Amino acid sequence: MTAVLRARAVLRRLADLVLVLAVLAFAALAVGPHVLGYRTATMLTPSMAPGIEPGDVVVDTALPVAEIEPGMVLTFHIPVGDRRVVSHRVVSADVRPDGSVTITTRGDANDAADPWTATFAAGDTAWRVRAVVPAVGRAIQLLRTPPVSYALVWGAPVLLAGWALAAVWRPARPGRTA
Repeated sequence: MTAVLRARAVLRRLADLVLVLAVLAFAALAVGPHVLGYRTATMLTPSMAPGIEPGDVVVDTALPVAEIEPGMVLTFHIPVGDRRVVSHRVVSADVRPDGSVTITTRGDANDAADPWTATFAAGDTAWRVRAVVPAVGRAIQLLRTPPVSYALVWGAPVLLAGWALAAVWRPARPGRTA
């Protein structure tokens, strides 16, 4: 086997590996939450460092609000301003007579509790952080940047079309019939 054929074989295997990894990542991030009932969120700030760094992805599972306890890390929409999603540790949880739960939270790297309290209605679902996948969120953030998004939306189809045309017009190898 010549060096060129070996290089082609290695590149083909590498392309197969990249495709398999892409399909698995898609399944984990897009299909898994619908089938297995978890959610993912990308940490954008260092408020939970060093346990959860910016760019890490947290994997959350459903938790009945009645089971919220201090010390748990929850992912939720803050009840003020832009209602962004944060993952912070529960400092206190107050169960009200109507079954709702009001929590005070704090990021592990922050000096003080958050300036808001979040309230979950009775019967609601809270989302508890169960796992942290380091640095995956950086790739997701990169894919969302305008240059990369445009390259994927416009460049990928052009490359696929070029690859297909090259395959059609490629001369037949010796010993093969068309």
